[in-house]
Amino acid sequence: MAITSELREDHIRVVTMEHGKVNALPVSDWFGVGEALDEAGRDPQTHVVVLRAEGRGFNAGVDIKEMQNTTGFDALLGANAGCYAAFKAIYECPVPVIAAVNGHCIGGGVGLVGNADVVVASDDAYFSVPEVNQGALGAATHMARLVPQHMMRTLYFTAGRIPATQLEQYGSVYRTVPRAELDEAALEIARTIASKNPKVIRAAKEAINGIDPVDVNKSYRFEQGFTFELNLKGVADELRDDFAGTSKASGAGQ
Repeated sequence: MAITSELREDHIRVVTMEHGKVNALPVSDWFGVGEALDEAGRDPQTHVVVLRAEGRGFNAGVDIKEMQNTTGFDALLGANAGCYAAFKAIYECPVPVIAAVNGHCIGGGVGLVGNADVVVASDDAYFSVPEVNQGALGAATHMARLVPQHMMRTLYFTAGRIPATQLEQYGSVYRTVPRAELDEAALEIARTIASKNPKVIRAAKEAINGIDPVDVNKSYRFEQGFTFELNLKGVADELRDDFAGTSKASGAGQ
């Protein structure tokens, strides 16, 4: 099913991610998320977007197996460009984006959520940026929008995880609910936003982005630069091989 987009009669657009059981998205689906959000923003009938997922978890980041089973760096370059496009599309979407997070939200998933305007989550959801385990850097920009600075650093260096219930205490997650109630919790907030004057809401989104103290697009691109350095040094391939059970670093199968 990959990425689907449905505009409801109440002017709420629901974008759903579904790729396998864990939602580790391949390159095409990262671009798909970006395209769905861009389309939503262009549509005057869309007043608010709910970004959700089917499967065990919201998002497991990039598809590392795709990356390690692709010759050269095409999949790496594609994943970096696709993630950037998806994160940027969410942040710059002219209407508010509500992320409804179920289960795991890992790596690139944190990038999606960190750029959303409102976050609701199931009470079993958790967030993690295990990039250092895979020889990559990224999404610290977005985790820093969810947790205090020193907590972000601790989570990043340890590749640890933090439950949605704790983020609710920080105020970055608006509400946690049992998983069965997650969609309705997101739609409840969406209906409130959709009922407002859409011209005012679009102006409000632009105004809030305009006073944001961090340029998330430039900040994330800065992080990505170190990912490319680690790949040139060969460190990243070795770590991803350990995860994916491949041997790309040794040149086998290329």
